Amino acid sequence: MLVVGGGINGTGIARDLAGRGQRVLLCEQDDLASHTSSSSTKLIHGGLRYLEHGEFALVRKALAERERLMRSAPHLMWPLRFVMPHDPDHASVRPAWLIRLGLFLYDHLARRAWLPDSRRVDLRRHAAGAPLQPRFRQGFIYSDGWVDDARLVVLNAIDAAERGATVLTRWRCIDARRGADHWEVILRSGVGETRHVSARALVNAAGPWAAQFLGEHVHRPHPRPLRLVKGSHIVVRKLFDHDHAYLLQAPDRRVVFAIPYEGEFTLIGTTEVEHHGTIGEVRIDAAEVAYLCEQVSRCFARPVVPADVVWSYAGVRPLLEDGSGDAAAVTRDYALELDTRGPALLSVWGGKLTTFRKLAEEAADLLTAPLNITAGAWTETAMLPGGDLSASIGPADRPDTDFARFVRALAVRHPDVPAAVLQRWARSYGSRTELLFTPQGLGLEIAPGLFEAELHGLHRHEWARTAADVLWRRTKLGLHLTPAQRAAVANWCEAHWGAPETALKPPG
Repeated sequence: MLVVGGGINGTGIARDLAGRGQRVLLCEQDDLASHTSSSSTKLIHGGLRYLEHGEFALVRKALAERERLMRSAPHLMWPLRFVMPHDPDHASVRPAWLIRLGLFLYDHLARRAWLPDSRRVDLRRHAAGAPLQPRFRQGFIYSDGWVDDARLVVLNAIDAAERGATVLTRWRCIDARRGADHWEVILRSGVGETRHVSARALVNAAGPWAAQFLGEHVHRPHPRPLRLVKGSHIVVRKLFDHDHAYLLQAPDRRVVFAIPYEGEFTLIGTTEVEHHGTIGEVRIDAAEVAYLCEQVSRCFARPVVPADVVWSYAGVRPLLEDGSGDAAAVTRDYALELDTRGPALLSVWGGKLTTFRKLAEEAADLLTAPLNITAGAWTETAMLPGGDLSASIGPADRPDTDFARFVRALAVRHPDVPAAVLQRWARSYGSRTELLFTPQGLGLEIAPGLFEAELHGLHRHEWARTAADVLWRRTKLGLHLTPAQRAAVANWCEAHWGAPETALKPPG
């Protein structure tokens, strides 16, 4: 089977199908997670604000997936508490009783085992009130989850590959034609090589390119409209020292998150703007930066201005057209469309990060009948690569999810590795951290905290081919390095991997 698209849905489907014993080839025109799937707000969440739009089924589905996902990779996903200040100047937008009702539903729409209940908080006494303006006297606290989105995509690709799938990055599907019982497909690499592939089924998981891919390369123009909505984020030096995040209510009824990020920063987002340009060339604009700064400055005691932004990124979300006039109200649900008039063609429309596993499971289920797949669903209780921390702690009757104990065990076994490096490796790679240790040692330190051993591991096990793959997707080290240090990494990658790219500036 050929899966086109190396974002969260494509890699999730490839993983599920490979786990059911199918021969799978996944191709991605760029790097894994190089577009929408690395441009999210990095949350595993039900979508509290979707309740306002009556999306109860979607919220219930996402909430059911929330803890399931966090259990599957506790090194990469973990609980996060959110503070929602109640704005007395705009109480008519969302009165306190409405917020309490919404949080009650959020707490009870799906079973919870890990996450605590929501509650009211006195911001005059709680640490989360200190960075806010004095007018915020009360608020609410609730729970959701945090994830490194790009690494989640990579973990799915790793799992797919370890179950037998072939993953090709920087290969485009340029032509797919339907035969009597299989697809004849032509793939082209970034350097002009071509491959001819025969496939029993074609999965269109091209995200925002899904409709365009059908028309231009599969020769099946499709009338289903996709709503392309740009979401942008900014990163500033940290605005607060505690570990809670904020959900800030704007006067226009939108919400803006302010989230602890990478230890030294605060991530702020997102905007929701209709995108009409080229899909692969999306950038945050000055108006979006100003909007995000304005909303944060409305709430925090210390104003945020565009000059404070140290990094920004933007992505295009492919949302199902539901007739909503406001981009913020467009559904985040997904639709799967199976065409069996000949070899199977499955197209994925819409979706969100939190529901990727369920989407992939449903996609594989749809293909079982036309392709005579006998193996059933398996991912609901499966760990993602690196997620079973007991593999490095010691024997256990069940997968161990105690991250702190895992880090302590690593430090005992590898006392010569700097503590900060070991902590970052543990968060990024989990039990797969051991793959970075070789008889050759760590090698040279190419940039602060980045050793040759990690670079070789990312190239060998995670399809990293350029400095941007390493600095902005496999890790977020680019945010911590100077331009000269990023250039040193780019020079090393070019010398060892033949990847001519400077990575002096972050993508987006």
